[in-house]
Amino acid sequence: MLSRYLRGFLLLALTLVALAAPVGAGGQDSERRVLAVHLDNDINPVTQEYVENAVDRAESEEFAAVVLVLDTPGGLASSMRGIVKRFLASRVPVIVYVAPPGSSADSAGAVIAMSADIAAMAPQTNIGSSTPISLGGEDISKDLRRKIVNDAAAYVGELAREHDRNVVAARKMVTEAANYGARDAEAIGLVELIAPTLPALLSQVDGMKTVPKGLVLETAGAQIENVEMSFWQKARDFLVDPNLIALMLSIGLIGIVVELWNPGLIFPGTVGAISLILGLYGLQVLPVSLAGLLLMILAAAFFVAEAFVPTHGALTVAGGVMFVLGALMLFDPAGDAYQVSFPVAIGIAGTLALLVGIALSRVVRVARRPVAVGVEELVGHSGIVRRAGMVQINGELWRARTIDGVPLVPGEHVRVEEVEDDLRLVVGSMASIEPKGRS
Repeated sequence: MLSRYLRGFLLLALTLVALAAPVGAGGQDSERRVLAVHLDNDINPVTQEYVENAVDRAESEEFAAVVLVLDTPGGLASSMRGIVKRFLASRVPVIVYVAPPGSSADSAGAVIAMSADIAAMAPQTNIGSSTPISLGGEDISKDLRRKIVNDAAAYVGELAREHDRNVVAARKMVTEAANYGARDAEAIGLVELIAPTLPALLSQVDGMKTVPKGLVLETAGAQIENVEMSFWQKARDFLVDPNLIALMLSIGLIGIVVELWNPGLIFPGTVGAISLILGLYGLQVLPVSLAGLLLMILAAAFFVAEAFVPTHGALTVAGGVMFVLGALMLFDPAGDAYQVSFPVAIGIAGTLALLVGIALSRVVRVARRPVAVGVEELVGHSGIVRRAGMVQINGELWRARTIDGVPLVPGEHVRVEEVEDDLRLVVGSMASIEPKGRS
């Protein structure tokens, strides 16, 4: 009897262990998390900070991997290199996934992909076109072009070599502006694999060992935690637009000039100050040319000086020219991806010159008008006698007397002939013209 109870107890224990084993394994899988960082934007200081913070979080919270879901036309070389350095130093496996279908990793995006532990693409995507170009969009010539292209080619080639990828194809993205579709990129060894979706990607890379870090990926069945840019980051990114920065600076300039010409209006000065601060924030984020900045400051000084120096518009024209030149030169260090459009610069400068011209024409018109203030302006006006010694003119009561000393009769129409020193009006009778308004 005892042995039968013992066998039953052992059978129950084995059953519980068998049931608990799958649950434990499933619980272990459920603890695996992957941080999916979505970036559909330019590479700039704001997006660099966004990506770097995501990698920091993945390390601190011990995610199994961090996936950069990338779709970008490129951006600033300085921000690109910052992201590359962070990826290379990451203790968590970094995967760059060019997705969704129709996306691309161009220019700086292609270099970032080469720095990842795993480079993957969705079908119908492309990667490449990393040849440096000049600020105006054309090829850089001669020695300068050779220097810049060789530097960029060596940089991306070394990243590809260290991650056991096709070095020749990587260098051609710079030297020949080569661009590869997903199938071609996988076939030539530029990327590790193609996956239609992020879960499929995580299943395919599970168990892979990264080069050169030697990290083993454990991502099959992992929970995906998606990350998007916050509202504040999107707002900051929106402000990092050269055309918008130039517009904010011009609005700030207009507001301040109007406030200087008409002290006490408040509204123009307030709007101008806010716009100027927003424009200066953009200048703080993007690398700027000192020469361009000085030209724009000189343009502002010319516009303000026009209000105080009678140059008949010469300073306004000079200010417009300085503004255009300064705007076009302002973001030279930022590269071709961040430049003020020439039509935008011309439009803003023309608008500024037009507004200043309109304001000046009104000032001149007002200066040429006869004096319209003071008691002398009352001479020649007509009024009505309201009571003895008081005449109403333009809704105001004035002390008055007649030229010949005859008492004023209430209701009588009179005309102002003179204003005495004590502000008493000397009036004459208009009885001869009063009947004209009666039937």
